[in-house]
Order: sequence, then C-alpha cells, then structure tokens
Amino acid sequence: MSGELDGTVTAPRDLELYDRLVRDLDAAGARYRLIDHAPEGRTDAISELRGHDVAHAAKCLIVMVKLGKKRTRYVLAVVPGDARLDLQALKALLEGTYVAFAGRDKAEQLAGSVSGTVLPFSYHPDLEVIADPALLRSPELYFNAARLDRSIALATDDYRRLASPRIAPITLTS
Repeated sequence: MSGELDGTVTAPRDLELYDRLVRDLDAAGARYRLIDHAPEGRTDAISELRGHDVAHAAKCLIVMVKLGKKRTRYVLAVVPGDARLDLQALKALLEGTYVAFAGRDKAEQLAGSVSGTVLPFSYHPDLEVIADPALLRSPELYFNAARLDRSIALATDDYRRLASPRIAPITLTS
C-alpha cells in the first residue's frame, strides 16, 4: 500500500479511501479491528476515546522538503502519537535545503482525506512514507480510517509489511 496494491493510483474521497483501505487490508490478510467512536481528529483526544495509550497512535503528518530551488518532495511522516516530528531530522535525512509542514490543501490532496483522518499509508505516487522506529514498538497501531468517526487498530507487523515505510528516526528526543 506504499503506492498501490492493485496497480492503480487514485485520489478518492474519504469514504472511497476508507473502502479501499479495508479492501486492501482484507486482501492482504491483515489483522485489524474497526473501532467506531464520536467524530474526532486530534491524536490525544481520539486515543482516549479509543481507550489506548497515545504512544500507540500513528500520528500522520505531511511535510514538504525542498531539494534545492527547483525540486520538492512530499513525505508522509508517521510518528507515535505522543511524539513531535523533528523537521530538521527529516530535512537532513532527505538532504533537503528547506522543510515545512505542507499546506492543508496540498496535504489533503496528497492524502486523499481531510486533516485529522490521514492514513499511515500512501496511495499517492508523490508521497513517500517515512516512519519513526519508535512507532513500531507496540504490537498494534491505531489511526483514523480516513474518517473522523471510525478508526483501525492494525497489527504493527502487518502495517510494516503493507506500508513498506522507510524507517528512520524522525522524532524529537527530550
């Protein structure tokens, strides 16, 4: 799902993206659970609603990295819910010259869903997934499933297998 399991690239609306994700998880034999809850997109609040430690949430942030004056890359940075993204570490990792969070419109276009529902998977060819190794320490990851009212608890090893993220330390350490 880093790219496309079925060979197609689309920019589906939220419900279409949700349906595609569930189909892809089923087709790949992933171990997951659906969790219905009140609409919420903030990591700390949704973790409480879902009843898990915030560190087990997959916080998904879309970042723009400039590589010189003429080239731009976009990254889907996936970090534990209790961590802060280290933009400078991401910039260094990609040998960028400038780094910033992507604007909301661009982020939602690349993610295929609204802010607060961004998946830890990329269905867009211009969006590379980079996950912090700390994210992979818990047996299950929790994330909004391209919807504010439904989440997925996914086995971490299935996430790693299906998303094929680049693994690199991209969180701030205290």
